[in-house]
Amino acid sequence: MYRIEELIIYRLTSLAKKITGRNFLISLPSAWIIVFFLCSCLILLKISLSDSVISSPPYTSLIDWISGNVLQIRLNLGNYMSLFSNEMYMRGFATSVLIAGASTICCLLIGFPMALAIVRSSPKVRAMLLTLVILPFWTSFLIRVYAWLMLLSPSGFINSFLMKFHLIDAPLQLMNNSYAACVGIIYAYLPFMIFPLYSAIEKIDYTLIEAAYDLGSSPMTAFFSIVVPLAMPGIYAGSALVFVPAIGEFVIPELLGGAQTLTIGRLVWNEFFGNLSWPTAAALSIILLMFVVFPIVLMQRRKEVRLLRDVR
Repeated sequence: MYRIEELIIYRLTSLAKKITGRNFLISLPSAWIIVFFLCSCLILLKISLSDSVISSPPYTSLIDWISGNVLQIRLNLGNYMSLFSNEMYMRGFATSVLIAGASTICCLLIGFPMALAIVRSSPKVRAMLLTLVILPFWTSFLIRVYAWLMLLSPSGFINSFLMKFHLIDAPLQLMNNSYAACVGIIYAYLPFMIFPLYSAIEKIDYTLIEAAYDLGSSPMTAFFSIVVPLAMPGIYAGSALVFVPAIGEFVIPELLGGAQTLTIGRLVWNEFFGNLSWPTAAALSIILLMFVVFPIVLMQRRKEVRLLRDVR
């Protein structure tokens, strides 16, 4: 009996060590992802395969019991088929991809010189510049978007300034278009591009650039042959951090782009709250998720294969 109790205490102690050790720290984010990401995606997938009805909730169940012990499973794939056959949904996807892609490229073109300048500055100036990059996060995201309304509106600061100096005769249409949505997204997500680039550029050994100069390379050649390839991890990370949230952005295109800018976020909002077609909105969300996640998974897989090839 004593040996059995001792064995139980030993097992419980070993289990406690495993729980309080590294496995416990790993289990916390894993549990968070399972509960708040995987489970929510499974719920969306379930709703996307159901039929839309006028009830509460506004969709049918996938599993029904009929005639005793007979189990019936009904999967409606028409919600997905309608997305590819309806021109409005395809136009919304194309607009979202174009706005997110253009915003990501502009953030990269603006953020790379800024990150390079921060890295090459003195420690005191570097701390001040990093603080300026973080500074917009100290205010509400919605307030910052509304600030652009005051700048771009027909009676806003830009049009008032141009008309005051007689540079234009009538207010310019700076809002309610895709360009205004791009400007808002670039402003909101530019720090997410700067910080990964800063982290990657800071690790570059600048003796390589000096060696390139000694071998006769021009500054532009040294930049594109040394700095850019070594900063590619930061470029990939920053592009993902900007493109992924930008493609599903709703607030900025809604406020700055207006009704003329039809994006995926607006389509999902309309289907959920306007048409009460939850299955269609869920199917839109699943397609968007697959469109964003699959390229990232493929890129990560390609990176792992390349690392294994280099090791061998």
